[in-house]
Amino acid sequence: MTRLLQILAVVAVAGAPVFAHHSFAMYDHSRTVTIKGEVTKFQWTNPHGYLELDVKQKDGTVRHFTCEMTSINMMTRLGWRSNMIKAGHQVVATVPPLLNGDPAGLLLDVVLPSGRKLEPGVPAVQTFKRTPAEE
Repeated sequence: MTRLLQILAVVAVAGAPVFAHHSFAMYDHSRTVTIKGEVTKFQWTNPHGYLELDVKQKDGTVRHFTCEMTSINMMTRLGWRSNMIKAGHQVVATVPPLLNGDPAGLLLDVVLPSGRKLEPGVPAVQTFKRTPAEE
């Protein structure tokens, strides 16, 4: 009977939904980067939204950048809507970059073409040290 209970316990745990959430440890908490670019895609998806940008570099080349956002549920409560950012919009985003150097970051805020600034509601946002934008 004990063996049967062990098997049932393993099956119950393995079949239970997982509610864990990843941390933001992969992002650099010691600095932010301000990127100006053209929106290529605004992904209003679960579990996180994404903002995809083409950013013109100083040498004239274009580098694609991915900005991870929080949940669309949290963003909706803060006034975001699925249709407020469109491909082709020029935006300015503030992100702590990925520690591995890949062109991606966690969106802390974005300034829309209208000048409206939006924040996606990053938990513990105060743990990210903001650094001045480079010209």
